[in-house]
Amino acid sequence: MATKKGGWAAFPHDNSAFVYDGAALKKNWARLHKGDAEPFPTDKAVEEAWRLYHAGDFQGAYEAGLAAGLDGYNAANKAACIYNNYLETSDAKKQKAYEEIAARCEELQAAQKKNANAYYLAAYALGRYGQLIGVAKALTQGIGGKVRTALETAIKLDPKHADAHIALGTFNAEVIEKVGSMIGKMTYGVSKEAAVENYEKALKLNPDSAIARTEMADGLYKLFGDKKMKDVEALYAEAAASEPKDAMECLDVEAAKAEME
Repeated sequence: MATKKGGWAAFPHDNSAFVYDGAALKKNWARLHKGDAEPFPTDKAVEEAWRLYHAGDFQGAYEAGLAAGLDGYNAANKAACIYNNYLETSDAKKQKAYEEIAARCEELQAAQKKNANAYYLAAYALGRYGQLIGVAKALTQGIGGKVRTALETAIKLDPKHADAHIALGTFNAEVIEKVGSMIGKMTYGVSKEAAVENYEKALKLNPDSAIARTEMADGLYKLFGDKKMKDVEALYAEAAASEPKDAMECLDVEAAKAEME
């Protein structure tokens, strides 16, 4: 995999369909942000950061977002989240990146209390960090509670935040897989019903989403095992057949295809 200056790997797929020059970005914004409900930026520098993000220049988007100040943090943080989830190979670098993302999110939350993605991306970063160190360890460190609170805040601020519903579904599923339904419900307030309800809500809000399907598939398997295998396989097949509209969606679809091989 080619590496850019600064150690970030280059986007490994053809990105020609994901370049939204000029007015094309605003024209396609609603579809591109159906998952995270991010409002179209009023600042041209922030707009450019998002343009780089959608095209798969995650390092460029990260740097441009940070340079734009607080209003560019969501673009920078999301670029860093997706890059580290899919393209970074070093667990140590991932952990450091997720810690930094969570810290920037806290800074943004303090300045923009109604910014739903300041909370969602904090949950994303903390959730991925927790997966790296192990869900059981993350729960004992109190990370689980932080993830849940951040996701619930994001949904409260924007009930149509499909990605937050996906993540909350996965939070319920992963906690139950680790500690069981009874302890999960008593200690962390999670349930199988809540997991399924959140996944279904996400798909209703964002019916074209590949990641909603693969996360739901993984969640159903964690919760119900082989009993739901037909549903799991169908969700993965639908995800693999999805038509990506940007670099992140392309990575989501390619991951679904790889899982099916």
